[in-house]
Amino acid sequence: MAVVPSPFRPRKKGENSTPSRLAVPAERAIEHCRVFVDGEALPGEYTPHSAQDAVKEYGRGFVWVGLHEPLESQMTKVASEFNIHELIVEDAVQAHQRPKLERYDDQLFMVARSVNYRDHDEVLDKRQIISTGEVQMIMGADFLITVRHGAKLPNLAYVVDGEQDLVELGPVAMAWKILDMMVDRYSEIAQLISDEVDEIEEEVFTPRQKFNIDRIYTFKREILEMKHAINPLSVALKHMISDHKDLISKQIRSYLRDVHDHELVVKDQVANFDERLTSLIDASVAKVTMQQNSDMRTISAVVGMWAAPTLVAGIYGMNFDRMPELHWTLGYPMAILIMVGVVTGLFIWFRKNDWL
Repeated sequence: MAVVPSPFRPRKKGENSTPSRLAVPAERAIEHCRVFVDGEALPGEYTPHSAQDAVKEYGRGFVWVGLHEPLESQMTKVASEFNIHELIVEDAVQAHQRPKLERYDDQLFMVARSVNYRDHDEVLDKRQIISTGEVQMIMGADFLITVRHGAKLPNLAYVVDGEQDLVELGPVAMAWKILDMMVDRYSEIAQLISDEVDEIEEEVFTPRQKFNIDRIYTFKREILEMKHAINPLSVALKHMISDHKDLISKQIRSYLRDVHDHELVVKDQVANFDERLTSLIDASVAKVTMQQNSDMRTISAVVGMWAAPTLVAGIYGMNFDRMPELHWTLGYPMAILIMVGVVTGLFIWFRKNDWL
């Protein structure tokens, strides 16, 4: 199955943002620092300080700073440039947070989780089928800071190229664009998983079709991981739409409502996948049990057919001098004939009762 390229990179095992004792310049964590004025990105990269000076000089616009897994010292330095609340700094450094929306005075802090999918035939570790990352967004009146942990964000200056009306709405509009991209990726992955679940269902419910029950358990576990990543986002989006109207314009709230609707659709799809896989586990266990019962009946039938000639042979193998037909000329052929007749009769009876 072809895999849709993803703009989000999964976190690799062992990656961490543990602070180092060495002083690492904040610039090393900055991937992009751009200035947007009148809906367009000014050419070139800036430092956080020079970017704010440019916004002040134009008297309008905002700054976008993209960070990749910053250390605490790096995040603190960037935060000091934009007067970011210290609690946001602490959360931004730590990864593996649930999707959420928090407000600190006139700043909003949003956490969303990215989801990436790889075909189960292309991974060695089945836990890598569904992998998640984290994107954090700090929104102020004239700045947007994105922090990614185990996720990949494109350069927003190119993503929103040609969407001046959108960009003019400010940093929250850029945050909406990021959320819209992430939810669209959720939908793509949901479609890929739907195809996989349909394939598993066909294998389980096709008579005499072999299937791998471990594959069902694998997808069940991966679906739960995706469920934990996207379900809390609906609550954060709901608060973003209904609250903080002084910071989020009506037009942006309408865009966010559309993202929320799409997220709810994916949320329902994932819940449906979870229920279907649970049903498939029950069905597969029942099918395996029935197959085992059928195998046991077949084994019992074969043993029963062998028991009849064994009984005859055992009786006439006791070597008593006085036994019926022991010295009869036709005794041996008759014993063989009885054995064949009994086995044939048992075979016909077992076949009639579907034991063979």
